[in-house]
Amino acid sequence: MTETASKNTASLTTVRPVTLADIQDAAAALAGHLVDTPCIPSRTLSDIAGAEIWVKFENLQFTASFKERGALNKLRKLTPEERARGVVAMSAGNHAQGVAYHAGRLGIPATIVMPEGTPFIKVELTENHGARVVLKGTTLTEAQAEAERLAAAEGMVFVHPYDDADVIAGQGTVALEMLAAAPELEVLAVPIGGGGLIAGIATAAKALKPSIKVVGVEVEAYPAMWQALRGQPIEVGGDTIAEGIAVKNVGAQTLAIVRDLVDEVVLVPDAEVERAVALFLNIEKTVAEGAGAAGLAAVLNHPHLFRGKKVGLVLCGGNIDSRVLAQVIMRQLVREGRIVALRIVVPDRPGSLGRITSCVGEAGGNIIEAMHQRLFTTATVKSTDIDLTIECRSAKHARKVVDALEASGFQVKVLAGLG
Repeated sequence: MTETASKNTASLTTVRPVTLADIQDAAAALAGHLVDTPCIPSRTLSDIAGAEIWVKFENLQFTASFKERGALNKLRKLTPEERARGVVAMSAGNHAQGVAYHAGRLGIPATIVMPEGTPFIKVELTENHGARVVLKGTTLTEAQAEAERLAAAEGMVFVHPYDDADVIAGQGTVALEMLAAAPELEVLAVPIGGGGLIAGIATAAKALKPSIKVVGVEVEAYPAMWQALRGQPIEVGGDTIAEGIAVKNVGAQTLAIVRDLVDEVVLVPDAEVERAVALFLNIEKTVAEGAGAAGLAAVLNHPHLFRGKKVGLVLCGGNIDSRVLAQVIMRQLVREGRIVALRIVVPDRPGSLGRITSCVGEAGGNIIEAMHQRLFTTATVKSTDIDLTIECRSAKHARKVVDALEASGFQVKVLAGLG
């Protein structure tokens, strides 16, 4: 191992306090290199939440995530000698693209270690920014171990996704912009993964406005920060739509800042996050990834913390797989009763299906799918089950379609879409 590599391994992250001055310095340096994203009120979300909702649209950054802020702030602090050695980072998505994009802009060689199961599109996007991508391990923790090994072996500078003072300071610029746009904000709802975003935001917001409340949000399957604050063992895992905040290990620096400055950390179920993604799309006509919608999910799931207050939401990212987004949209239509699944038992003779379709059509429903079930029917051998998927205007309208079928003498069982 070279002497340079040895020194590099000794401190893979910058361990020092983060101050308002650090964040203001970052904001001045980043100006013109990042988007000063809109922070604007949402009348409809406010009506739904019973609070005055302001949304910070970080999904409008070039790489569709706030992660650019911390990445660029870290990279611009490197010495010429460090830039020549190059940087290495581990990430499955947003941090990877932020580091790769700005390293490419600055002419810094970049290596990104990603778990082996990372979707190809994320690998391709990262490579398109000029980074070398190394696929290693099945988890982000294993990818981090490989990134740290490469940093030591090749003398590269390790750019941690959250547990680094310069990264935290860069993320804190979000709060400066939010309070400049809406100084009257009373509560900020901030997603938590490793804690870099909320640590930076809390540092800036509390320094500028001590009375402001900062609420962190995690999904129920990955409550690492919530558990760490309570001294509990970290027990997380499972599938979640909010993979951007599905972190097993919170940062030591971020934990200390969160413990000192964050007022509360709440947990939200995945179903509420899905609903929030759909609301952003339908109401604000904007795409939010699961992590980006976590703040809105918290407002909907913990209304007592936000009702009647001026609330700032950080829509921290918009990188969601199009197939996942399509599923979210359809699942939300089912939850709202705008798509229902019905099972109808009818005599197995000509004309039965025609009577059903006529009845549904006269009631204003649109049949999306129909399927006969003879072999596995719950009815008699002379009857058949017909499963229908029907599009309706609302849950109230769906109920009228069901009532119309039953009034016509059909036996109807609701399979999905109506409680």
